[in-house]
Amino acid sequence: MLRELEQLFGFLSKSKKLPSIQDHIRFQYLLVAQFNLHQRFLSLIDREIDNASKGLPSGITVKLNNLEEQTLISKLYEASQAGVMVRLIVRGICCLIPGIPGISDGINVTRIVDRYLEHGRVFIFENAGDPEFFMGSADWMNRNIYSRIEVCFPILDQELKNTLQELINLQFEDNAQESNYLFLRTKNNLSL
Repeated sequence: MLRELEQLFGFLSKSKKLPSIQDHIRFQYLLVAQFNLHQRFLSLIDREIDNASKGLPSGITVKLNNLEEQTLISKLYEASQAGVMVRLIVRGICCLIPGIPGISDGINVTRIVDRYLEHGRVFIFENAGDPEFFMGSADWMNRNIYSRIEVCFPILDQELKNTLQELINLQFEDNAQESNYLFLRTKNNLSL
């Protein structure tokens, strides 16, 4: 993985735009926008769809700031229709509509809003009971996927995976901020 990171930094230090050299850099571990990130996420979702069709454990959990890239949204709809449970934590823009019968009824979107900006991006794919975890800088937005160099990396250490899963589960359970915000707004007549 470090060798791939070294190649990426070498590319960034020599280039202002994507030349044909991208054909010579192959990323096995890293997911890099404008190289393999978009296609790799699509194939990871496809694998979950395939696992669901075989009756194997499947699921997708994603935490990011913004979700607008239509191909990935369409693929998440496809996963939902195939029986894959999709859980999303999206802080800002979310162009996916959850809960549409027959289209996205297997998709749950949670919003965490607070005074502190939520920057964590976590991607978890159930992988037939052997979950794969990724973290990185890439939101699923057109600018992040098509116009920038963004990087996601796999989490390989089991203890780190367990910790990440615990943190994500806590965030899905969190409902205190919303009620505290409503209480404060009512009590003090605050507005944003």
